[in-house]
Amino acid sequence: MAIVNLVTGGAGFIGSHLCERLLDRGEQVLCLDNLFTGRKSNIEHLLPNPRFELIRHDVTEPILLEVDRIYNLACPASPVHYQYNPVKTVKTNVMGALNMLGLAKRVRARILQASTSEIYGDPKIHPQPESYWGNVNTIGIRSCYDEGKRVTETLFFDYHRQNNVDIRVVRIFNTYGPKMLVNDGRVVSNFIVQALRGEPITIYGDGSQTRSFCYVSDLVEGIIRMMDAEGFTGPVNLGNPGEFTIRELAEEVLALTGSKSAIDFRPLPSDDPTRRQPDIRLARERLGWEPRIPLREGLPLTIDYFARLVKEKG
Repeated sequence: MAIVNLVTGGAGFIGSHLCERLLDRGEQVLCLDNLFTGRKSNIEHLLPNPRFELIRHDVTEPILLEVDRIYNLACPASPVHYQYNPVKTVKTNVMGALNMLGLAKRVRARILQASTSEIYGDPKIHPQPESYWGNVNTIGIRSCYDEGKRVTETLFFDYHRQNNVDIRVVRIFNTYGPKMLVNDGRVVSNFIVQALRGEPITIYGDGSQTRSFCYVSDLVEGIIRMMDAEGFTGPVNLGNPGEFTIRELAEEVLALTGSKSAIDFRPLPSDDPTRRQPDIRLARERLGWEPRIPLREGLPLTIDYFARLVKEKG
């Protein structure tokens, strides 16, 4: 009998790719999403599949379903969206985790939490290993997301220790690829859309801050391997260890798009991390996973996707 998966946030950027991969494995998928940042268009092509079902629901409200595995991805993941309603962001993280952990406990499902590299804050250790506790601000404008994810990790491990819930925790670093939103507010989508429209490329600060960019198919492979792993709760970093400055990313996007956009430097936002790079030794050791698609290969695929969207919108 096919495994029944529940994917919260399943109509979102990463969630929709995950739904596709699980269906490709011959499994059943219940996609749960309130469509705040998720889009029905991301999973519309899956609706005719008899092993796929879309449930419009907010994870802050309890729900009872019979499932074998739960992938908890529900939460706005870009600053533009999670800062739009910070209290709701905290609720989505904390109450959503409580509801999904309660469900996992009742039906004895294995549950995976999509955590984030943001739990490391503005790191003083580089690259960031899972053993690093972070350098964080609990009261900043990004704290609704960062601290929400940190509390969620706490809840997962407390449910594991207290109630023997079978948990998995992955810490996701910057991810990019098709199905990102045009108004996502993340640096890759921002730069590509601005370049395609001939608008100035907006860089906050001097562009020397670094990020590591993982193509979405590589990330989904890591998530599935983590869910399949036996006897390993994590947390485990999932990301591409290739480190680029924001200025380098902008120049790469300009070169690949052939855009003549100028670069517009603006003040650095509060609590913006200066460096971000995953230490993925644990993922290599325990999951046999590492990313295969470098930025130079993943960016053109992402640019093609956004070029179609920009053309459609005019």
